[in-house]
Amino acid sequence: MNIIETHGLGKRYRRTWALRDCSLAIPAGSVVALVGHNGAGKTTLLNLLVGLIEPTEGSASVLGGERAGSPAALDGVGYVAQEAPLYQNLTVGETLRVIASLNRRWDQDQARSRLAELGIPLNRRVRRMSGGQQAQLALTLALARRPRLLVLDEPLAMLDPLARFDFMDTVMAATSRDGVSVVLSSHVLAELERVADHLVLLSRGRLQVAGPVRQLTAVHRVLCGPLQSAGRLLEQVPAVHVSRTDDQARILVNADIGKDGLPEGWRAQPASLEEMVLGYLREPDASALPEAEAQSEEVPA
Repeated sequence: MNIIETHGLGKRYRRTWALRDCSLAIPAGSVVALVGHNGAGKTTLLNLLVGLIEPTEGSASVLGGERAGSPAALDGVGYVAQEAPLYQNLTVGETLRVIASLNRRWDQDQARSRLAELGIPLNRRVRRMSGGQQAQLALTLALARRPRLLVLDEPLAMLDPLARFDFMDTVMAATSRDGVSVVLSSHVLAELERVADHLVLLSRGRLQVAGPVRQLTAVHRVLCGPLQSAGRLLEQVPAVHVSRTDDQARILVNADIGKDGLPEGWRAQPASLEEMVLGYLREPDASALPEAEAQSEEVPA
């Protein structure tokens, strides 16, 4: 079963496409890293998946075929929005009562138990809580709805390293204990590499890469070798990005290339998730190669 499916999904605001031609199939049980520049279309995609906005074109379904935004879908999706908006003037206990009254599915015992484990008292006002505590409260509210899909939009942005680690540990515990699927949008690549098994990469409103992390990293390589022969090599390999030092070139390629397929002086090494993501997000650099060879670099990413 696919927890998320989209077909030709797109959203336009007046004349500007925030997202276009996005087709995905994400299996249930996945922890999905959603990455891209600011303005790449990440929040638009998440808002479409949770039903906060309607698509301009295409379709999106969740939970094995429920239309995104339908009552059946809403009952099974938990959402933590960017900056975790909360009622700042309420206490934690008052917040639980308000959110419980707004949801058909709600586990009050789980919410109270989790907050007690975190040392967050019910009589504390939200505005007096740290950024990490507020993020944990927002996550507690989402998990208390017993979702099958948890959607997190930049929840780590305002957290210190320890708070980020604790937050992600809670997410992963929910995944292993309750089988919750997760979509996590974040710029913190180190955290994503630690937890994600699936990658969705957007750039300029379009899908660039999607698939299981292991499969994607298995078919990407970083090639390092003499700058003077880089142009000829680029005529033979599907390059994603090229960088250089004074006499060396570094090429990210979408190809499983071993040392036997490389010119003399070149070596290949596996690409990490971070190297792969940054390679797709960086703009092509025409100055990465000597002028006579720069044309060879113009390979579509």
